[in-house]
Amino acid sequence: MSGRSRSSRQGGSSRISDDQIVELVAKLRQLLPEIGQGRHRSDKVSASKVLQETCDYIRNLHQEVDDLSERLSQLLQSMDPDSPQASIIRSLIM
Repeated sequence: MSGRSRSSRQGGSSRISDDQIVELVAKLRQLLPEIGQGRHRSDKVSASKVLQETCDYIRNLHQEVDDLSERLSQLLQSMDPDSPQASIIRSLIM
């Protein structure tokens, strides 16, 4: 991977080292519930598996946020709009 590079904002290119990639993948691995904790902790997991699991995890988090927002919206519609609870729910949605 030593030949990989990323463009910087200034239009030039800066290289990211193999060590930096390994370090970043290790950090991601620790954040993933399925890989970073539990039975897989001592197993070797490929960088591609960590990246795929990260993408899946982020998609799942987005879906959970959407689901919770929908539930809050439904709850808000069933409440008195002037109640303190409704104000709290509105602040959570916004």
